[in-house]
Amino acid sequence: MQGKAVIVSAPSGAGKTTIVKHLLQVIPWLEFSISACSRTKRESETNEKDYYFISADDFREKIAMDEFVEWQEVYPGSYYGTLKSEMDRIWSMDKTPIFDVDVIGAVNLKKYFGEQSLGIFIHPPSLEELENRLKKRGSESEETLRKRLDKAAFELTFATQFDKIIINDNLEVKCAEIVELVNDFLK
Repeated sequence: MQGKAVIVSAPSGAGKTTIVKHLLQVIPWLEFSISACSRTKRESETNEKDYYFISADDFREKIAMDEFVEWQEVYPGSYYGTLKSEMDRIWSMDKTPIFDVDVIGAVNLKKYFGEQSLGIFIHPPSLEELENRLKKRGSESEETLRKRLDKAAFELTFATQFDKIIINDNLEVKCAEIVELVNDFLK
């Protein structure tokens, strides 16, 4: 293992992806870590940009060959993980990987990288505000909204396993705070 890693996680709707995109725009020595997955590529996605799309059989083979930093079977036969080769790719560019991952994946990455990583948990101001944000997206049915909120309540219980908890009650202010936090860590 070499280099540092920045791990950003949050329940869906807390602002994690927006914050990661902002960090990538303003901190040039960060590089987005592309996850691998065994699900089918969506029409709007690009292999080796959005994900490394590999078959479930190939994913299991890579697990057996110890080619992952972390991985999980999210649903039966549906795998997601971080390839060790992805870390090598980023570190060979003299950059620091930044992860935009779910909470369980982030906890596993934090265990793997230890003190060489900065784990940031983006916390919504409240579950009610999170529900409002998810409703504003307009992409959730009542059933999927309930599932996301139930999952979010579970994910919030992991917040203390991160180095820093950021309550995202003002996106602009929190982005500036996180930029400073990441820059201090990388110095």
